[in-house]
Amino acid sequence: MSEKKRPHAKYKIDRRMGCNLWGRPKSPYNARQTAPGQHGERRGRLSDYGVQLMAKQKLKGHYGSIGEKQFRRYFKEAQRLRGNTGQNLVGLLERRLDAVIYRAKFVPTIFAARQFVNHQHITVNGKVVNIPSYQVKEGDVIEVKESSRQLALVQQADEDPSRDVAEFLQVDSKARKATFLRIPKLEDIPYATQMEPQLIVEFYSR
Repeated sequence: MSEKKRPHAKYKIDRRMGCNLWGRPKSPYNARQTAPGQHGERRGRLSDYGVQLMAKQKLKGHYGSIGEKQFRRYFKEAQRLRGNTGQNLVGLLERRLDAVIYRAKFVPTIFAARQFVNHQHITVNGKVVNIPSYQVKEGDVIEVKESSRQLALVQQADEDPSRDVAEFLQVDSKARKATFLRIPKLEDIPYATQMEPQLIVEFYSR
């Protein structure tokens, strides 16, 4: 799907999730805080299962609607790692290359980030990587290829006043270069709405 069609998809996700998932100023949720459809205003109180499911869908949606199979793999890896499973889960998601270039403000949306990586505009430690789910490591240097730095998409992202560069990245905006300093914890990640990974742990533990 082209980036021109993406805003409608993103807004529909906002309405379905009941929040402004990316903090976008033009989200229709800012004006109408109901679910999409004729009877959206009738949404009732969710069960515990429904609350856990919504927490999972919000987190999946924030990263560009990751498929269930892949998301479950992230969860299993988060369980395998030492420490808090919920914290490990968001850490793995933030290590995705598409998430890193979105946090670095190289692209305006997470959907654009996925396309940007697919189209070979990004290098990691000097080598082109075209896999959006590629796991970045601490100390890795991520750059927009020199031939891609003046693209309108990149300029648009850089000039967006509604977003800041994530603190766990060191970014040279002029050179379009970012260094991944550390794996963030939940409180370090600039989510526009509250994320509750512990509810996702409970969901998969049912």
